Amino acid sequence: MPLEAQVQQFKENFSRVQAEIHKRIVGQDDVIEGVLLCLFANGHALLEGVPGLGKTQLIHTLSEALSLSFNRIQFTPDMMPSDITGTMLLVEDTQGRKQFEFQQGPIFAQIILADEINRATPRTQSALLEAMQERTVSVARTSYKLEEPFCVLATQNPIEMDGTYRLPEAQLDRFLFKLQITFPDEDELGEILRRTTSEVETSIEKISDAETIQSMRQLVRRVLIAEHVERYIIQLIRATHPDNPNSPEMTRQYVELGASIRGLQAITLTAKIKALLDGRYNVAFGDVQSVALPALRHRIILNFEGEGEGLQTDDIIKHIMSSL
Repeated sequence: MPLEAQVQQFKENFSRVQAEIHKRIVGQDDVIEGVLLCLFANGHALLEGVPGLGKTQLIHTLSEALSLSFNRIQFTPDMMPSDITGTMLLVEDTQGRKQFEFQQGPIFAQIILADEINRATPRTQSALLEAMQERTVSVARTSYKLEEPFCVLATQNPIEMDGTYRLPEAQLDRFLFKLQITFPDEDELGEILRRTTSEVETSIEKISDAETIQSMRQLVRRVLIAEHVERYIIQLIRATHPDNPNSPEMTRQYVELGASIRGLQAITLTAKIKALLDGRYNVAFGDVQSVALPALRHRIILNFEGEGEGLQTDDIIKHIMSSL
């Protein structure tokens, strides 16, 4: 298939999946696009918002539209790592002989909803690390391969809420994007009310499948990026580090830890997708700037002074982009 046709097909598939999700989700355009960017960039997404904003419904609808297997893991304070990965069970065969057999946990699916991930202890949260990075699960010295495409879409309540645990930095860094879900406006609330209190049930059309997603991911990798755009991304990442002499004064004063190399990769891959959605086969500065906030906001740690001033990491990123 010619390159132009592949780009057009990518745009059409992306738009059709968005349209199917919007059958059930009102508004939240940026969040829906962000989730799809993560999926087609072969990454994972962290969705933050108070309960009741449709985070779970969005992810379940996505799995339906893409014909992917789906499991929901409800995180609780008493959950153990084996509740996620699975465990070895002693079973008896037809001849009465006993042997250990691996019982797969809910992590063995293609779309994983890690619901309220920050209600579990850090030990349990870390059970996802290997699966998210290596796409494998290791139990009793044996590694089990997870089926591709594999994507973890985790939801968390704001850290200030009771009964929540802060996610470890290593865990946060595994998420390609952190997406913030805001409360709907008046018109959106009216549409939500009409959709959820009537007898009409919305059916979701299956738009894509695992093979199509894998081919779309390969196309993303082939998108070109010019050297001057690469330098811009590198300068953006370096400017988040307070020990870099070329960083803005705001970074040196308020940042404890800057973005990691995964932040560099997240911006590049998702900027390539934004270029494809615009019908281009090369990355522009605008593509980079449009994905910088969700790609970096969870990878920058403010120091005590920054937190005391009430700053958000988004403020730091916006200041850096305006100064480059």
